Parts: sequence; C-alpha cells; structure tokens
Amino acid sequence: MAVKEAAKGLRVNYLIIFLSGLVLLITGALVFLLIIKNIYGNYEISEILPTKKNLSFLSADKKEKAAILYSRYTENMLEAGSTWLRDNVNTWKEKIKNAKLNYDVISDQTIELGQHYEYKLIILPGAKSLSDKEIMHLKRYVENGGSLFVTGGPATFSDEGKWRGWDFFKEVFGMNFNREIKPEETYKVHTLRGNLPLTAQIPTGYTLKVATWDRPIYAEVLEPRTTQVSFWYDFRKEAGLVREGIQKSAGIAYGTYGKGRFVWYGFELNSIIGVQKDWINFERLFNNSVNWLIYNPTAFVKDWPSPYEAAMIIIPTINEQPQNISNISNIFGSSKTPFTYFIDPELALKNTSLLKSIAKRGDVGILEDIGYIASPEDTVNKLFSKDVQQSSLKFANNSISKITGKKVTALMPLNGYYDDNTLQAMSSLGYEFLVTDSLTDRSVPEVRFRNNQPIMIITKTARDDYEVVRNYGLASTEFQRYTYEEDVDRVLFEGGLYVFKIHTEYQLQPQNASVIKDIIRYAKEKKMWLTSLKELQVWWNRKGGVEVRYEPRSKRRIAVELNNPKDEATEALVVQVNLNKRVKNVEVSSDMINTKIPKHSVSADGQTIYFYLDKMEPHETRSLIIDFDNIGT
Repeated sequence: MAVKEAAKGLRVNYLIIFLSGLVLLITGALVFLLIIKNIYGNYEISEILPTKKNLSFLSADKKEKAAILYSRYTENMLEAGSTWLRDNVNTWKEKIKNAKLNYDVISDQTIELGQHYEYKLIILPGAKSLSDKEIMHLKRYVENGGSLFVTGGPATFSDEGKWRGWDFFKEVFGMNFNREIKPEETYKVHTLRGNLPLTAQIPTGYTLKVATWDRPIYAEVLEPRTTQVSFWYDFRKEAGLVREGIQKSAGIAYGTYGKGRFVWYGFELNSIIGVQKDWINFERLFNNSVNWLIYNPTAFVKDWPSPYEAAMIIIPTINEQPQNISNISNIFGSSKTPFTYFIDPELALKNTSLLKSIAKRGDVGILEDIGYIASPEDTVNKLFSKDVQQSSLKFANNSISKITGKKVTALMPLNGYYDDNTLQAMSSLGYEFLVTDSLTDRSVPEVRFRNNQPIMIITKTARDDYEVVRNYGLASTEFQRYTYEEDVDRVLFEGGLYVFKIHTEYQLQPQNASVIKDIIRYAKEKKMWLTSLKELQVWWNRKGGVEVRYEPRSKRRIAVELNNPKDEATEALVVQVNLNKRVKNVEVSSDMINTKIPKHSVSADGQTIYFYLDKMEPHETRSLIIDFDNIGT
C-alpha cells in the first residue's frame, strides 16, 4: 500500500493567529483610548460608545441649540405694520450665529406645549407679553437647569396685552424694577464693571452708549444669587448719592434660579450705538454672556497685582497758593511719596526753590494751556495747532529740566482736553503720560501709539476738589471725606483706577489736607493699590504683554494658551480662567514638553482657576491643559 508524502510547508496554528489578533485589537483599543484621553481628558466609557445618544451630534439635536422666541403675543401689542420685533429677532439670529451656536426660532405655542425643555438656551427678545402657561413652563425650564437670555421687561403683560406687573422679573431674576429711561434723553451712558465672567477682555469701566427709544430699564439687585454687571448712573452728570445711584440703576445682571441660569439686559440689542470699538466690546460682552449661559469658559489677565481689586494714584497740582504743597510732606513725612507733581511752567520758573524741592520727592509734570474746548463733543472751539502745542511743550520741558535735572514726561492739559495734535507733539518730545478729562469710555489707563511711541492716557475717574470743595462748597472735612469715599466705592465696584486730583488752593489747604490721608487709609482698607505713574506704567505694560487664549476640549477639559509676544520678560501676573461651572479634582498639565506649570488655585465656589505667573520670558508660550470633574452638571 502506497504511503502519501506529507504536505510540505509551514503548519498553521490558528490559536496563535487568534491570540495575536486579540493582542493587536486590545493594543489598538488602548491606543485609541489613550488618544481620546490626550485630546479630550478624562471620560467614561459610556460617553464614547456609538450609542444613539452619543451620535446625536449627527442630527439637529435640540440639546446643542438655542431657541429664539418670536412672540406673537408681543407683536400683537405693537402698532400695525411695526417691524420692531422682527428686527430684534433678526439681530439675535445674527449674534447667536456669530457666537457659533445653532438656533431654532420658536413660537409662543412651542413653550405653552412644553416642547422647549431640550434646548440648551432659550432667548426672549423683548418678550413683554407672555401667557400664564409660558411663564409656568419657562420657570420650570430654568428651575430644572435651563438657561435664559432675556432683554427688557419680560412677561409684564399677559397674552391679551393686559398689564401683569413685575412678579416674573422679581421672582426669577431676583431684582426689583425701578424705572424706565425716557426717550427724551436720546441716549444713555452705560458703565460695565471689570473682571467678571461677562466682561472678560473688555476694558474695566467701559461705557456703552445705549439709545433710549426702547425705554431701557433701571433695576436693583435684591438677592445674592444675582450679580450686577453694569449701571446707568453717570457720576459726571448726575447728582445724588452715588452708592444708591449705582445700586438702583443696574442695566445688566446674571445669576441663578433653581438649577438654571439667566442673563438679563435692560435694553434691546438694536439700541447699542457708537463707533467700531463700541461694537467690538459689545460683541465680547454678548459672546461672554452666551458662554456663561452654556457653561463655556472665559479668561483674562487681572487688571491689578494680587491681592488688589482696584488701584489709586494721587495727582497733586500746584497752582494758586503753591506753598500748600508742603502739606503733602506733613501728611507722609520724609518718606518719598509716589507722586507726580503737576505745575504751571510759568509758576515753576517763579518758584525755583519750590520746584527743586518737589523734584527731590517725586517726578514733575506740567500743567499746560493747549487751548480750550467745552467738552469732547465741542465742534465750535478748537485746541491750538500742532506747532503751537509742540512749541509750548518743548519750552516747558526744557525750562523745568534745566532746574530739576529731570526730564518732564507727564502732561496735564489746563482745561482737561486734548486732541491728536497733542499726542503727536508729546510723542516727538518724549512725553509718556497724559492726565486728561477727555477719555471717558473706561476707568483704566489706555495706551496709544504715535510715531511708534507709547503714551499712557489717564482719564478722570472721580470728582476732584474743584467739584467737591469749590463747586459743592463743602467746607466740612466730614462731608468732603464722605463724598470722596463714595467715589472710592464706585471705582472699587468697577474694579478701575481711582484718580485722586488735589489742588494747592483747595484740598491741600491746611484745614482740608487731613482728608487726603483719611481717603488713602480708606482706599487701602478696601484693597486698593496705591501707586505712582511710573509704577502704573511698568505694571500696565507688563499686564498687556500676556495674551490669553482658551478652548473647551470636552466636558472635563479646557486648553489654555499663555503667550508673551514682547521682547521683554513679564512677571507677577494673575490670569483668571472662569470655568463658569462648579468643578472638583482640578489637575493642570501640558501637552508640550518642558512647559513650566504656573502656580494656581481654585476659588471657593469651584468655578474659577487663578494662575500666578512669576515670570514669562520674551516670546515664551505656555500651553496648559486643565482637567477636572464636574459637580452637578
């Protein structure tokens, strides 16, 4: 019997193939999970499985959308043919789209039937008229964790156009209606506080111009769950008690109701008027508001060194009764005071011994007549020409420098105002500081460049002794002190720079000078940083040298990039990252090798992370990853 020869070749071991394939599969899965973790941070397996819930991003899911209410009930209250509501809704569509959020336009019936609960955000543009069912469902929506973005006086009328009152406003927003602004005022200045989640990267104390044709609203915050973002009170034009004026004139607020959130604007979006920078800053305000409502982060570099909440500079001005400048020394003793003394050049030349004396204690700036205009809007009068201004500034600089041995770098226009000719003349002569009444759109310094030279502009942020002592006639030091303290509190509320101007013929008189020391003590107790023009310049340049970018990677991870684009190192800065939700187990790392992780802390409420930058080298970039676990979301 013939024997068959065994087949030649390798023997296939199916067990080895199976095990090898299994190892490759597991390795691939682990690599995939590692990639997911490196990109998105911590996660749960249930979040990455291809379930219907996780694949919902492929469809138009309400949970990823905003809903804009087009209220027919409100439209029925308008005059026949009015496009007011349609125009408002169209503006909201544009703004929400620019905020990179998808939206649906919904009707009153959508809310009445309870078909709105799945939306991430509900917007009520000028929805004055709502039905009882809408109110019930909207309250339930927010109580259960929804977010509302509202303008004007919502639900103050019924669906039939009958007056209902402010109960919904008071209950949900924790605020009290005070009054409407009459259209006769044309427009109203609206001041924004700084260093809040809604005002991130907007200059502190920035003033928006709001038209009054829609009757904007004054409101008062009643409950601690609501935060006032802005106020209508204008210290430059309005009389009365400052603290009360601010408290009762809230125009923007944000807060919580139940498990949900709200942002309220006391004006319509179409009411904002102004120039390009006004639109840019309003866009930031709007986007920050949306981010807060949908639990996305915002971030900024804090205005002042830690632990200060605001800053203060003292501006002594020598005019009439120049001998009273010695009262500064009587207050502060022999220690060098952080002041820049402003003096009229002609007066300085007549009092050279006085000039030399103050130059030993601080810097010297000039009080110069560069022409007269009644206000920044004055179109009748004009300041002097560039040549005349430059000649005056050059003469003053040369004259004072010869006597003091110090270069003059600061200018205060005699009548408070300046123009571009002033900046051009200053830059050509090496001036660095302009103390003025012209800049009225913020309560922090602004740096402008002319001929590649930076000029720091310090605006008037508080009433000086010309108003308090001269105009108000307050001879009592107690009343003087109270008036200044009101302004300290207002600037502190804004988070800005308190500019304390004092003159030899008023506050520096012997009988009034003690108030200065009292105000300084009061400001320090309130965590105000007492500084000088030079120190302020160094700090502000340092602060402006760091750029902050941020991006949410997932529900549990945020990427933050810190960059110093300048040729100089910067140091001692605090970067505030508002997570806009409560978190725990915060970990900070980097996806770049050799990145130095800055010291950091988490706020008591678990919603904010502070990074303390000891030093950043020129052109240094730090890419940071923030991982955390969410609490209750």
